[in-house]
Amino acid sequence: MGDGPGAPTPSNGPSPMGGRSRSVGWREVLLVAVAVVGIVLGLAIGTSLLPADAQRIVFRTPLLIVVLIAGTAIVLVRLARRPPGD
Repeated sequence: MGDGPGAPTPSNGPSPMGGRSRSVGWREVLLVAVAVVGIVLGLAIGTSLLPADAQRIVFRTPLLIVVLIAGTAIVLVRLARRPPGD
């Protein structure tokens, strides 16, 4: 058996990623943060371009709550269907 960082040991077994760790780095965090800020700014600009009646629907109804609940449900279903170890 090899002595490298991805070599299996009795305590940890073989590495599922072929020796690479699955930790998230600053680069990934910053990419997600920039993407989220861009999406939010785009939606704010898009909402400001809507006619007044459509803006009233967006701001005076529970539309945002429905979108958040639907998004949360989609994420939870995807996580529940993901095979173990993936």
